Amino acid sequence: MKVLLVNGSPHKEGCTYTALTEIANELERNDVDSEIFWIGTKPVQGCIACGVCKKNPGKCVFDNDSCNELIKKFEEADGIIIGSPVYYASINGALSALLDRVFYADAEKFANKPAAGIVSCRRSGSTVSFDRLNKYFAISKMPIVTSQYWNAVHGNTPEEVKQDLEGLQTMRTLAKNMAWLLKSIQHETEPECEEVMFTNFIR
Repeated sequence: MKVLLVNGSPHKEGCTYTALTEIANELERNDVDSEIFWIGTKPVQGCIACGVCKKNPGKCVFDNDSCNELIKKFEEADGIIIGSPVYYASINGALSALLDRVFYADAEKFANKPAAGIVSCRRSGSTVSFDRLNKYFAISKMPIVTSQYWNAVHGNTPEEVKQDLEGLQTMRTLAKNMAWLLKSIQHETEPECEEVMFTNFIR
């Protein structure tokens, strides 16, 4: 079993990375592999609703950033945890643009994969950002893994994050719960789903 940990920060080894590393170490202690994928700092294209990915599922028409690589990693992972810094009480804009395209192009293949979001903030905005990440999972039939508190660490530097003992414990509890859920569903069959119905609220 393997969990994909997405570092949605422009800082490769900053506060978000510090939280994800705490999760990775705890997953290892629970016999679950993990990989930290950094989205980098290259410009990210937003979704233009061209619909090409619906004709070619699993691939975005724009191939000059990490979107298509991330789609493949989502497909291969057994569980997914996405981390973001808090910018103006929301997630990183580049990460948002990537996730919009990743989920729009291939969300059907992510169904029933346990997932969680984690956020890093200096002081506030964590719960709004946490909620923003959970929206991607909830609309994609992905079980949301919880912890003992909302999944956030506080600090302006990695060193300060390491002083947030409750936040780090929350990350470890999340990792334990992710490992437990993955092991619990390993041999279970996926639930039967009805055909999705779309309703527009226009008479």
